[in-house]
Amino acid sequence: MSNIHPTAIVEAGARIDPSVTVGPYTVIGPDVSIGAGTTVGPHCVIEGRTTIGADNRIFQFASLGAAPQDKKYAGEPTRLVIGDRNTIREFCTFNLGTTQDKGVTTIGDDNWIMAYVHIAHDCVVGNQTILANNATLAGHVQVADQAIIGGLTGIHQFVKVGAHVMAGFASHISQDVPPFMMVDGNPLAVRGLNLEGLRRRGFSAARMAGIKQMHRVLYRQGLTLEAARTAIAELPVTHPEAAADIALVLAFLDASTRGIAR
Repeated sequence: MSNIHPTAIVEAGARIDPSVTVGPYTVIGPDVSIGAGTTVGPHCVIEGRTTIGADNRIFQFASLGAAPQDKKYAGEPTRLVIGDRNTIREFCTFNLGTTQDKGVTTIGDDNWIMAYVHIAHDCVVGNQTILANNATLAGHVQVADQAIIGGLTGIHQFVKVGAHVMAGFASHISQDVPPFMMVDGNPLAVRGLNLEGLRRRGFSAARMAGIKQMHRVLYRQGLTLEAARTAIAELPVTHPEAAADIALVLAFLDASTRGIAR
């Protein structure tokens, strides 16, 4: 393959599309699959049972598919799956899954992942997220679509971060963050809604009105979580345009296992 630098090592068994570019001194293991149009920079190590989709840009010194940093891991055939059109910057580390979960770490499509980001075993990262420099995801973390995680932010294991969330610089996230919220700090605090992000994504005024009312019910009216959930469930009557957004929040609250940031 003329796109593979002669100093790179691609072990027998690796499935590399002929259009893939591999830089100098990169090492690709025998159980790796890389899709069309992906570029891999110099000095990367891609190992384990790792599947990478099409048109990704992987910059130098990335480590993808290494064994999880979990003492229970005993070499089981777990996986890392990366989708399409992701940008993965320098010194990122993404680990394989473990048998204590579904056995796979998953990164979706169109994510912008900056330098030194760590995505631990069994994480699920959605689509169109932004993970800024040194964001660190512990094991089993879920980050939903179009969330933005600020630089130097740490996310505790098993935490769920909802869609369209914005987490500020150096935040400490140890509880679940519902969709649409803007949070920061240590201890973490909910500062409001990610309204500018929603505007940029084309949310109508009517949809945003329903989301604002959900925020008031959940954070401004002094209700218990159960009472707030009941009140939110009634909002589609007065805010039908936001019915899907309301359903998203209710599903998130039902799935929360660590309690929500409040």
